[in-house]
Amino acid sequence: MEKRIKPGQKVIVALRGMIASGELRDGERIGEIATAERLGVSRMPVRTALRALEQEGLVVKLGARGYAARGITAVQVEGAIEVRGALEGLAAHRLAQRGLDRATDKALALCLAEGDALFAKGHLAEGDLERFYTYNLRFHDLLTQACGNPAIGIALSRNNHLPFASAAALALDWDDLIAEYDHLIGAHREHHAVVAAIRDRRAEDAERLMRAHAHAATGSSRIFERLGTEITLSA
Repeated sequence: MEKRIKPGQKVIVALRGMIASGELRDGERIGEIATAERLGVSRMPVRTALRALEQEGLVVKLGARGYAARGITAVQVEGAIEVRGALEGLAAHRLAQRGLDRATDKALALCLAEGDALFAKGHLAEGDLERFYTYNLRFHDLLTQACGNPAIGIALSRNNHLPFASAAALALDWDDLIAEYDHLIGAHREHHAVVAAIRDRRAEDAERLMRAHAHAATGSSRIFERLGTEITLSA
């Protein structure tokens, strides 16, 4: 079943960026009304976003008072990304060793073609965040589901509750769409490189590329400047 973007995804991305950059401080209450007005949306997408971010460990529930931002550190983010890279790297390694069956090869080709179409116009437009979100999750899910080890998917689902650990945890700077286009198309090219290594049965290369790719979803390095230089983000 195709995964659809969560309601309020743009709000989720915006709040992720505010928390990562320190614009929302550790313990600062996030008011639904004020946030909705600031982002130009209704209260419902904000409420949806806050529930999703609680699952990612980026906000904490304050009972009836709503939610507050949860401060994060470079060590936390880097550790969670490292674990995801190890798990997805193992999935790519196993898939390259096993070889692609016809159905998985076709599914990956169609997935990559969707990414090619997204970036063909040379810039980001309205709706592209939703398209990238869906395409990116499909790619990562295909590799995990086809690798032949269900434990990898289970371990990933647990790790996804840590800050910026999930492939879905996009943190983008929508004030710099040119840089974000370069960043996201770079991630797309990495998808192509991983699939090429898997098709060629180059297991070590597939694992290495997938480990490096784990940093791609976090987004613009500008957003993470507050956390220091320990986080190395791919572009």
